[in-house]
Amino acid sequence: MIDFGNVITALITPFDSNDNVNIDESVRLSKHLVANGTDTLLLTGTTGESPTLTHQEEYDLYQAYVDTFKGKVPIMVGTGSNSTKTAIEATQKAQAFGADATLQVVPYYNKPSQAGMIQHFKAIAANTDLPIMLYNIPGRTGVNMSPETIAELAEVPSIVGIKEAAGSVEQVKNIKALVPDSFEIYSGDDGLTVDFMKEGAVGVVSVASHIAGAQIQEMVAAFKAGDVSNANSISKRLMPLFDVLFITSNPSPVKYALNECGFNVGQPRLPLIDVTDEEKQQVKDVLTSLSLL
Repeated sequence: MIDFGNVITALITPFDSNDNVNIDESVRLSKHLVANGTDTLLLTGTTGESPTLTHQEEYDLYQAYVDTFKGKVPIMVGTGSNSTKTAIEATQKAQAFGADATLQVVPYYNKPSQAGMIQHFKAIAANTDLPIMLYNIPGRTGVNMSPETIAELAEVPSIVGIKEAAGSVEQVKNIKALVPDSFEIYSGDDGLTVDFMKEGAVGVVSVASHIAGAQIQEMVAAFKAGDVSNANSISKRLMPLFDVLFITSNPSPVKYALNECGFNVGQPRLPLIDVTDEEKQQVKDVLTSLSLL
C-alpha cells in the first residue's frame, strides 16, 4: 500500500499570460512544495481547475510529473467524472503514464443514488490497478456519499481511502466506525483537519499547504505524536489563512497568494476569475500577519 503521508497537496494548475498550462512553473512550484511539507502531489483535482483542462493538457501534466517526481513522492491524479465510462478511460490513461494513485470524486450534477455510486466506483476499480481514493464533496457534487456506502466500497481492495469534504465531524466519526483500520480518511478541509483527526482521520488533502506546508505538516505530525495541544495551537494560528483562501471560489485566492509569494501561476480560467481588489487585500493582510510574505 502506498504511504500518502500526512499532507497531500491538491495542486493548482499554473497558466501563462496566453492562458496555456505552464508546466515548467507547475514543476517548479511542486519542487518547492515537496521541500516544504508536501508528502503526495495531487494533480487535476478541483483546485487544479480540472473542469476547464483539456484531456491533452492533463496528459502533458502527468507526463511531466512522472518524469520529474516518479519514485520520489507519490503522484495522485484526479480522473473522476460524472460519466463512469469517462472516469475509467481517464484512469487507465493515467495508469499508462505511470501515476501512482487516483482520486475519484462522487459523480457531480447527475446526483446518483447510493447504489449508483457503489456501481460507479466498483466499475472503475475493476478496470484499473491503481489505488483509489474516494472524494466526497457534496457542496460541489450535490449529493452526499453515506458512511454505509463508503464502508461497502472500503471492502474493495484497491479502494484505500477517502478525501472527506462534507464538513461534518459526525460523518467522519460514523465512517471510522464502519471501515477497516487500513482504510484511510483524509480531511478535505484544512480548517477541520485536527477535528477530523480526533475522530480517526490520518491527514489532510490541503489547499493551504501551497502557502504554509511546513506548518501544516508540523500540525499533523504533532497530533500523531500525541501533542494535541500543539496541533490545536497551530490550527488556530493558521485559521485565518484557511478561511481567506475560500472567500471566493477556489483556487482564485490561493493563486493570488502564490503570485504574491514569488511564483508565476497566472489567473484562473473562465468561468472563474481573479480575486477582486478588496479580496486581494484580505489575502495579503493574512499573509503579512502570518509572516508568509
